Amino acid sequence: MNEPSEQSKKLMKYFFIALVVMTIINTIIIPAATRKKVTEVSYSQFKGFLAERQVSEVFIDTSENKIVFATGRGPGGLLYQTGMVNDPALIPMHEDANENYSAPIQEQTSLLTTFIVSWVLPILFFFLIGRLLSRQLQKHMGGGMSAMQLGKSNARIYVQNKTGITFEDVAGQEEAKEALKEVVDFLHTPKKYEEIGAQMPKGVLLVGPPGTGKTLLAKAIAGEAGVPFFSISGSEFVEMFVGMGAAKIRDLFKTAEEKAPCIVFIDEIDTIGKKRESTGIGGGNDEREQTLNQLLAEMDGFDSKKGVVLLAATNRPEILDPALTRPGRFDRRIPVELPDLQGRTDILKVHIKKVKTDPGIDLHHVAKAAAGTSGADLANIINEAALRAVRDNRKRVSQRDLEESIEVVLAGYEKKNAVLNEKEKLIVAYHEIGHALVAAKQKDSAPVHKITIIPRTSGALGFTMQVDEDERFLMSKEDLENKIATITGGRAAEEVVFKSITTGATNDIEKATQIARAMITRFGMSEEFGMVAFERDSNPYLGGQMVSTCSAETNAKIDKMTVDLVEEQYLKAKNILAENITKLHELAKNLYERETLTGEEFMEILNAPIKPAAITAE
Repeated sequence: MNEPSEQSKKLMKYFFIALVVMTIINTIIIPAATRKKVTEVSYSQFKGFLAERQVSEVFIDTSENKIVFATGRGPGGLLYQTGMVNDPALIPMHEDANENYSAPIQEQTSLLTTFIVSWVLPILFFFLIGRLLSRQLQKHMGGGMSAMQLGKSNARIYVQNKTGITFEDVAGQEEAKEALKEVVDFLHTPKKYEEIGAQMPKGVLLVGPPGTGKTLLAKAIAGEAGVPFFSISGSEFVEMFVGMGAAKIRDLFKTAEEKAPCIVFIDEIDTIGKKRESTGIGGGNDEREQTLNQLLAEMDGFDSKKGVVLLAATNRPEILDPALTRPGRFDRRIPVELPDLQGRTDILKVHIKKVKTDPGIDLHHVAKAAAGTSGADLANIINEAALRAVRDNRKRVSQRDLEESIEVVLAGYEKKNAVLNEKEKLIVAYHEIGHALVAAKQKDSAPVHKITIIPRTSGALGFTMQVDEDERFLMSKEDLENKIATITGGRAAEEVVFKSITTGATNDIEKATQIARAMITRFGMSEEFGMVAFERDSNPYLGGQMVSTCSAETNAKIDKMTVDLVEEQYLKAKNILAENITKLHELAKNLYERETLTGEEFMEILNAPIKPAAITAE
């Protein structure tokens, strides 16, 4: 059963409050407002009223032993009460005065009082409740904006003393910073550009994978230039009311021109900047496209000489509308890629300043082990290392903390409660040693850094980590073939030793197939097809999504060649392990007993003289 939402709980709360208030009004306030005031008099005074024939109505309440009587008739009459006395002359006096004393006195109120209590107060009460509920719904659906505020951009404004971010806080993106420093210089000294007739780009588009620092770069520009910085996400322009997104665009540019010189930053611009389509009702003229059309019109209308610089960030540049990325709008496209080895080292230096560390920390070694990570990943590595030190009740972060945090970010936490049975633990040990041994026996393979058979939260029962000595940007055909052989080494070890295979190689099979297919369809490394591409990466910054561009017949040939390539490297891995079967058993025995081997320990055992196998697979 679904839990009630926070908004539903609030509505139920207000309804309950309204119910309680109405109950109080009906049971206490209205009776109190309509009840006449009763004056206490003596019995002799009561007899005096009777004698003077001023009593118009009498009620004898035997249960409470009192007499209630009224003087005069209609709404203007007054009420009195007195104690009841055993007086035989009372009844004849009533009869003589001709009063009605057999029924209770009817309490009457004025017409104005009745109208106010019965109509005005309930209507006013429900009007106030309605206003309160309406405001709550506006907050829930429209951000608390009134009808006059729906077209406001809601852009967050930062100034230099609030951001506190400069280019010194951005590491690992030197090329991007060089390209953006020109924007800062224009905001500082626009005259030297005007003198030569140069114009700054109206828009700068930052593209790259998630976590590489695109938003941080935008804030650093504002911090360096010392100008107002408007920040808004593309999703904030998408509204449930038609035309509100376009209105927000107009308001944003109007405010920016008033605050010029300034910087306007639109994050995730692909939300509103997707390619327009002609399909659908009305030619696809929906709210998102109206917002995009307004953005295009505003970019054509504003003058960059006024000092308004438009920045945008996206990790899906391939889906942006061509009209948005043409010259005259987003003139400059700056890639913010994953950092290289030196970039990773610089990023680690920036983040390591925030934590206390042991002397002699080798960040270069950490950067090598964290190949392929983004700036956000590296910041997370430093934070995980600090958390590990706190868990161990230490005051400083050590080198081991940093190395362990890399494994946490890449493979997940250790599952200390996951206990493998002896047979499974032995299979995993041979599987991981199979990877490491095939890698070590091949030429130009990355050295083994660590081998472990401790299960991880990512689902891996173990892993083998390799770390290249130097940063590599190119890989030859032989390098990729050796990598496939290394990946298949785990399954090969299972088959060579146990004469059986398990499900533990699922991830290995996916990686080997992916590399083999890319060699044929994208890298032009097959003799039959040569330098022809049959697949393209439609989304390079978000994990990749391959789109086939070949016929079904050609695709069948590619499948066959992929199978043959993987099978060839799998047989090579099996041969390597069979030739080094004694070392395979010795290394697996050590890993089985220790559960973790460092790269140095692995190479020491591998290069040591051969000893009789102390463990078998039986």
